[in-house]
Amino acid sequence: MMPILSGKARLAGVVGWPVAHSRSPRLHGFWLERYAIDGAYVPLAVAPAAFARAVGGLCAAGFAGLNITLPHKESAFALCDEIAPSARRAGAVNTLVFDGGRILGSNTDGAGFLAHLRAEGIDPAAGPALVLGAGGAARAIASALIGEGCRVTICARRPEAAAALCAALPELSPLPWAAREAALADHALVVNTTSAGMSGAAPLDLPLARAHERLVVADIVYVPLKTPLLRAAELLGLRAVGGLGMLLHQAVPGFAAWFGVTPEVDEALYRFVADDLLAPPCA
Repeated sequence: MMPILSGKARLAGVVGWPVAHSRSPRLHGFWLERYAIDGAYVPLAVAPAAFARAVGGLCAAGFAGLNITLPHKESAFALCDEIAPSARRAGAVNTLVFDGGRILGSNTDGAGFLAHLRAEGIDPAAGPALVLGAGGAARAIASALIGEGCRVTICARRPEAAAALCAALPELSPLPWAAREAALADHALVVNTTSAGMSGAAPLDLPLARAHERLVVADIVYVPLKTPLLRAAELLGLRAVGGLGMLLHQAVPGFAAWFGVTPEVDEALYRFVADDLLAPPCA
């Protein structure tokens, strides 16, 4: 039976353009049912030109807050009355909390990645780490790793993008894309933050033959659950960490702020979301 919302229901959602692909409603819906919360989490497709008006309207309408996904993360930054250090270092906002008409912004991507590593028994501070890519996810993850005391190297196809990221995070060390394979022997963790390996995209060009035997290979892509990079790592006996766990863990702070319960990321939640990813598309 579908839950019946009362007039006191807490409301939150995810805003993107498009947004139909988002698994956030599924995972938040799982938690709402698990904890018997009077609330709802909805997907909201908002065009970039209407983003600021939509956020203001949802805040005025009594929403508790929002997740922000592409292409709105930088735009959300500009709307906030207060910005958490996590968002300042990441240069983007993915979580909004509405508090008495004020908009509070944070970025949970980096914290979600660290929480997933810890759940897998991996120490984020162990390093050094090689982060592939120079987009928003790379910046959030690199800044979170730096915050743990990890030494981080950034490596991107576009040297100008890597240089810009190093300018924003001076603690980073740049590495030419052509040197990525050789660098695996000197790193304890490599993280793919690009879209390479995603369903419909070409695999990441990263031969692993020169990897250190204790290298941890992480990929933030979660469609498919096991990317070609992760499969190659497993064939070599390397530790492989998929992207779905990061998605689940990064959702925890927002849910706690909006609905007043700190939810648990466990196998039941993982399977519930993973089953949706594995389901064949509707005809």
